[in-house]
Amino acid sequence: MDGQNSEAVMHQVQAELANAYAQEFFTTVREKCFEKCVPKPGTSLSSGEQTCIARCTDRYVDATRAISNVVLQAYSQGGAGGMQ
Repeated sequence: MDGQNSEAVMHQVQAELANAYAQEFFTTVREKCFEKCVPKPGTSLSSGEQTCIARCTDRYVDATRAISNVVLQAYSQGGAGGMQ
């Protein structure tokens, strides 16, 4: 495999991993926030349930962003040594 093909394969793998991560993230958020915020599912969400879900989702997004920043910072400062 030449360098160009290797690079194309790596980009494809990265795209597939990003897609899998996004799907897992949204599945987790949907399950956790729905379980927390909607005690008795009905035909529609109350305004309180909608607010709860929005806040819960925001917390997951913020937490994921913070974790991603820490991991990226660790990689930029010399690799993943110690990150497991």
